[in-house]
Amino acid sequence: MKENEMKQNKMGVMPVPRLLLNMGLPMMISMLGQALYNVVDTFFVSHIPSTAAVPDIGDKAINALTLAYPIQMLIIAFGVGTGVGINALLSRNLGTGDREQANKIAGNALIISLIYFAVTFLFGIFGAKAFILSQTKDPVIAQLGTTYLQIVSIFSFGTIGYMCMEKIVMATGNTVATMIGQLVGAITNIILDPIMIYGLIGCPVLGVAGAAWATVIGQFVSLFVIVIIHAHSSKEISLGIRYMRLQKNIVSGIFSIGLPAIIMQILVPIMSYAMNLILGTISVSAVTAYGVYYKLQNFIFMPAYGLNNASIPIISFNFGAKRKDRISSAIRYGLYYVTAIMLIGFLLLQIFAKQIVGVFSIADESTQLCILSLHIITCGFFFAGVNIILQGVCQALGKGNYSLIISLLRFLIIALPLAYAFSLLPSAGTCVWISLPVAEAVACFVAIILSRRAYKLRFKGFTA
Repeated sequence: MKENEMKQNKMGVMPVPRLLLNMGLPMMISMLGQALYNVVDTFFVSHIPSTAAVPDIGDKAINALTLAYPIQMLIIAFGVGTGVGINALLSRNLGTGDREQANKIAGNALIISLIYFAVTFLFGIFGAKAFILSQTKDPVIAQLGTTYLQIVSIFSFGTIGYMCMEKIVMATGNTVATMIGQLVGAITNIILDPIMIYGLIGCPVLGVAGAAWATVIGQFVSLFVIVIIHAHSSKEISLGIRYMRLQKNIVSGIFSIGLPAIIMQILVPIMSYAMNLILGTISVSAVTAYGVYYKLQNFIFMPAYGLNNASIPIISFNFGAKRKDRISSAIRYGLYYVTAIMLIGFLLLQIFAKQIVGVFSIADESTQLCILSLHIITCGFFFAGVNIILQGVCQALGKGNYSLIISLLRFLIIALPLAYAFSLLPSAGTCVWISLPVAEAVACFVAIILSRRAYKLRFKGFTA
């Protein structure tokens, strides 16, 4: 790698502990902004006033958003999974000083995102209703869920475009831009939610549809902000029209790294969909409780994923620069930092579960189940944190298949069979939650073995 290129990028010269915080903190805040979208939507729809015709509409609204959530996660899964390939490939080429190739990768990434949007748009028109009806027979929940899902799918370009631009900007080490973009969008959503849901300051009462509109408007705002920041500040990657032409070698390069990550990310909405079906056999309240839990969990997991997202370009850049010492340091401090994040999350949700869940206006049975789930599932947070970081390590080193194996264990192979088995027990409402921390613990053991193997295989012959 050229010495002057190293000096121009902090990923090659800044001390790694400080670099992880420098890049990771903005990403953590950015990911928290992403978590705010669904938590804020859930909070406000839970307070929609009930009527004589539809009592407990807040519970039904949360249930509807929970049933729609797997598709929202699926949209994110394709964006984030592809973004792993984009990020790693871009960072590696910037690490070797090949900016022309980096520009071509960015252009191809934009075209891939447009293709994703076209598919999601068509699903919103033709598939949203069938998807919701596959999970519920309640006509009120079905109508609310279909309305919400159609809006967020048909107008998904904001979130898909933002995820693409976020990875392009992150590859240059500018995580502050992604933080600003995400936070501005999240704040927009927070402001618009009560206005559009309850019909304030002249806006018609839109209910659950208002939550969907507030979400998509916030996402478009995030996209607009990050595009403007990139246009005025980026010196390493250009997004000219001449680079927006699909090239087989670039697309295959993105997906050779990103495809396992896409599949890995898809496992999350598959798990969520399957858990909705399993919990639905226990009670409607169990589904509602899972929906609230999952949104709260994101406040802890999203900072961990932010740290993961920061570590991937750091490791990839220094892999391109052949700096084994900096790669080892990034892995070590990533594990230190994520353990601290998970400890804070564990203590908060163990000690203040009742107060936190009490913020949502839901029935007593749903509240008690949600508190119970938090107390049980948070016992697996430490294992989950290690899994998140080590999966990022495997992805950055081009061993996305290892990361996929870890995800399969976390979300499908262990968790779902256990959850189904527990759902058949008389005490299903309690036991079903145990499946999640058990799956994280088993996956953690495997993750340690696989990441060590990836390290040894990829760093043969590297010097410190």
